[in-house]
Amino acid sequence: MPQYGDLVCIVSVKGRRKMHRIIEKEDWHTQHGTVRMEDIIQVPYGGEVKSSLGVPFRVERPQLFDLIMGIKRQTQIMYPKDMGYICMKLGVGNGRTILEAGSGSGGFTIALSWFSGEKGRVHSFEAREEFHKLAKKNVAWAGVGENVTFHHRDIENGFGIDDPEILNGQKADALFLDVRTPWDYLDHALKALVPGAPIAFLLPCIDQVSTLLLALEKGPFESTEVTEILVRPWKAVPDRLRPADRMCAHTCFLVFTKHQEKSPEWDSFITLGTRERKQHVAKMKRLGLDTEENTENNIEQNEDIA
Repeated sequence: MPQYGDLVCIVSVKGRRKMHRIIEKEDWHTQHGTVRMEDIIQVPYGGEVKSSLGVPFRVERPQLFDLIMGIKRQTQIMYPKDMGYICMKLGVGNGRTILEAGSGSGGFTIALSWFSGEKGRVHSFEAREEFHKLAKKNVAWAGVGENVTFHHRDIENGFGIDDPEILNGQKADALFLDVRTPWDYLDHALKALVPGAPIAFLLPCIDQVSTLLLALEKGPFESTEVTEILVRPWKAVPDRLRPADRMCAHTCFLVFTKHQEKSPEWDSFITLGTRERKQHVAKMKRLGLDTEENTENNIEQNEDIA
């Protein structure tokens, strides 16, 4: 049963969803009449209340999707379709420590807190004070955040690996970077993460992705992946099943990689096909390691192993 102080989702017969905090004597006034708060606390979740005009409304427990989409935003919108995949790739879960920069409006912080459980920890960094305050407010509004620590801090100064009030020498398990120039913070990321830790980046423009990929090639990173997620709903009518007229298409580029120190012995056992050889030669040129002798030796070694 809902209680005073709880956040509920009130659904109209047309399917419109309204997030509302149940506060005594602060009734909800709509064009279909007034919904009394004292009526809401008398029905179980999934039950119905009637307005003063006799129009029914359904009372539901807010889901994670409702909480994320219902917050006040001052930054670029990040959609649940992207958040879910990022959480899976980062391995967000109970007992793991996740770093996030920046906090933005706190939408993804809500998801990180939700999935991290009681024993998980989330450290969220934000350089701009107005966003830092908004993120804290939104996470508290959503009723989560007990496992989140907010830091009004520019990650130009690192992730606080040696700061007793932040990581205190304990490296984190994963990192999410939603900043304009993530390649500027890769060294700080390596210092704050355990070996093999996954890293996710969110970027709006493809030229940013190219710059990031060039930077990742120069460091101890591998298993790099670039993706975008498109969601196409269908009209759920059995005898007229077809795609909806609109879809949630491109919203951002997602880049994933992991911290992995290089091993010459490991690399010597990797076999390259014709296309991979050409890509390898091009990579060596980008990195300034394209001596003719090295290129020929690499190709011969791979042919011998194959």
